[in-house]
Amino acid sequence: KLPRKTHRGLRKVACIGAWHPSRVMYSVARSGQDGYHHRTEANKKIYRIANGSDDTSAKTEFDITRKAITPLGGFPHYGEVKEDFVIIKGSCVGVKKRVLTLRKSLRTHTKRSALEKVDLKFIDTSSKFGHGRFQTKDEKKAFMGTLKKDLAANN
Repeated sequence: KLPRKTHRGLRKVACIGAWHPSRVMYSVARSGQDGYHHRTEANKKIYRIANGSDDTSAKTEFDITRKAITPLGGFPHYGEVKEDFVIIKGSCVGVKKRVLTLRKSLRTHTKRSALEKVDLKFIDTSSKFGHGRFQTKDEKKAFMGTLKKDLAANN
């Protein structure tokens, strides 16, 4: 605990960088919404909130195929989605596993694009490594037939 009369503050990073370069680097953890470990995004349109372990999480009203949200082979540099997930419009800052805070916008939305109801027609679950052709493992197996690795797994 710091003494009563100190000005230094307690809940912050102690060393925020070297003497030179004489500025604070972007990667230093700072308080507030734009710190390296506190990314906050506003005005993102949310398309879907669902559970990743559910095997119908990528099913839509138009595409009734039973498939989970994880593409074949998993997401690059992430893997398999097992927990709850959010599909948003556009992109978000940071690397794949960085924590991101989504907060409600303070302004009231009046644009037509913000107010229109979204109907997802198709969610692509083909492989994100290379040229993905198949949406599900069953579809791939039906097209490819029995493979050598399937025979080795059975023996």
